[in-house]
Amino acid sequence: MLKIEKLNKKFQEKVLFEDFSLELKEQEILAIVGPSGGGKTTLLRMLAGLESIDWAEISLKGEVYKIKNQSFSQASLGFVFQDFQLFPHLTVMENLILSPVKTQKLPRKEAVAKAGATLASLELSGLAELYPYALSGGQKQRVALARAMMIDPEIICYDEPTSALDPELRDQVAEMILANKAGGATQIVVSHDMDFAEKVADRILQVNPRN
Repeated sequence: MLKIEKLNKKFQEKVLFEDFSLELKEQEILAIVGPSGGGKTTLLRMLAGLESIDWAEISLKGEVYKIKNQSFSQASLGFVFQDFQLFPHLTVMENLILSPVKTQKLPRKEAVAKAGATLASLELSGLAELYPYALSGGQKQRVALARAMMIDPEIICYDEPTSALDPELRDQVAEMILANKAGGATQIVVSHDMDFAEKVADRILQVNPRN
């Protein structure tokens, strides 16, 4: 469903990607692993339109886009950030409905109903009126996923989803990702944890820093 060809990206004189290619199949879980500085998170951010691309040819569901010195905004990607990035002054429910109401112009009543169903699917129904400070690390992770799912993404991207989580919570995150696959989701997981990557991924891509 997604094919990237000849992707190039550099910051000043540091080259992160040169003629990089990648293909992602529908319902596949791709894990991107490697040490810090290899460009794993930058790759996710470029795919999500959060970072500009110097050059690439990207095919998405049959449509071909040639990107030069701009962001790729054609894909609908849900992004689960490493530090969750939940708004601390908003409740869980308000965090979930913010983007659909503001950017997708979804009526608030419909957004609330959709958020309620999404929370229920992740066993979070009782947390809707809580603020992020009251949540555990694992709960924040699932709320962040729920927020990403609210835009009906074509691909869900996770940036270091097990960072700073204990082994039990890492197992919960693995179960969550595999459950999403069973539900039909296509997913990309960036991680430095090879054991976790092997547990969840259909395929593992190793990315190393360039000299």
